[in-house]
Amino acid sequence: MYALVPARRHALRLALASLALPMAGIPLRRARAAALPPVMVWKDANCGCCGNWIRHIEGAGFTATVRDMDDMAALKQARGVPEALQSCHTAAVGGYVVEGHVPADDIKRLLAEQPEARGLAVPGMPQSAPGMGDPGEPYAVVLFGTPAGNRVYAQY
Repeated sequence: MYALVPARRHALRLALASLALPMAGIPLRRARAAALPPVMVWKDANCGCCGNWIRHIEGAGFTATVRDMDDMAALKQARGVPEALQSCHTAAVGGYVVEGHVPADDIKRLLAEQPEARGLAVPGMPQSAPGMGDPGEPYAVVLFGTPAGNRVYAQY
C-alpha cells in the first residue's frame, strides 16, 4: 500500500505541472503542435491565396516556413509533382510533397498513415478548398506517386 502513495504524488505533480504551463505563458497547444513536423512552403510572391492556405495549416497546429520563388515550374518538376496535379504552391512535410490547397486534416492523416507515395495534391485552385474562401465547389484530394498510381484520397 505504501508503494502507491509515491505514485499518486508523482501523478499529482504531473497534473499540477500541466496546469502551471499555461500560467507560465507556455500554451499547451504549442506542445501539441511540436509533435507535427514543420512545413516548408514554396509560392509565388504575388499569390494571395497561398498566404490564406498557410494560415489554414498554421491554425491546425503546423509551423510553416515560406519561400517566395520565381520559377515554380522547375520546383514542381524537381519535387515530382505531375503536371496534371499542379496548383499554385508546393510544400514539403514529413518526407511528402503537398501540392495546392490540401486540407490540414488530410495532411495529418497522411502523416499518420505513412503510405508509400510521393504526396497529396489538390489540382488547380478549387474555390471551396482551404485558403480559397468560396464554399460550394466540389474537389478531390489526390494521393500521387504510389506504386499503384494516383488515387482519390478524399473528396469534398
